[in-house]
Amino acid sequence: MAHPKIKFSLVSNVWIKQLHFVNAGDVMDGHKHNFDHSTLLGNGSVKVIVNEQETIFTAPTIIFIHAQNQHEFIALEDNTVCYCIHAIRDGDRIEDIVDPKDVPKGSTFFGNSLLKLD
Repeated sequence: MAHPKIKFSLVSNVWIKQLHFVNAGDVMDGHKHNFDHSTLLGNGSVKVIVNEQETIFTAPTIIFIHAQNQHEFIALEDNTVCYCIHAIRDGDRIEDIVDPKDVPKGSTFFGNSLLKLD
């Protein structure tokens, strides 16, 4: 059992966490948040376990995760891809985090708004 490859993006206080489950059986360990959020399932299928109850989802779909609910994702197919999407809720805008290789040529930036995550 392996974990998904993870990539982050944060633009205008919108957090996106890409989860690339390379192999069926890869698991995003159970965790919970203080806020509701959506997970966009873009490719493949997952078993989602919320408070010990299982539901199967197949792409393309949007999965709603309610605040304070323990949840875990298990890929059912190779190359399953999910995107957890939510707003940053601390009240203040924070700096954008974007991997420069994900920005199309011709884009312009003001200030130091790009930070690369390894």
